Amino acid sequence: MLQTTVVEEMKTYSLDEVQDSLIGKLGTPARDKFEYELQMDLIGEAIKQTRQERNLTQEELGKLIGVQKSQISRIESNASNVTIDTLMRVFNALQAKVKLHVELPHFKINLGQ
Repeated sequence: MLQTTVVEEMKTYSLDEVQDSLIGKLGTPARDKFEYELQMDLIGEAIKQTRQERNLTQEELGKLIGVQKSQISRIESNASNVTIDTLMRVFNALQAKVKLHVELPHFKINLGQ
């Protein structure tokens, strides 16, 4: 009895192709939501790392900006449910350089520290 082995070539995909397939194409609501949540996670992680580098506890950072330790914990795990005022106070307490660019159809503003 003769056996034959068929070897198929594996197709490779770029990261963009995989993201488009699994999350949705750029500009779609699902992809926009994913990108936003990813950015908020990254901001939270950056806050946590910076706080730790400055040898501050969550409680100490909270006292600096006038919020409870639990609020700092929530910000560090995901910054999406925080007011811009609180976020700016966190950045100020951590001595972060902040640049904000807002562009609307008939309005543009740049804010920075």
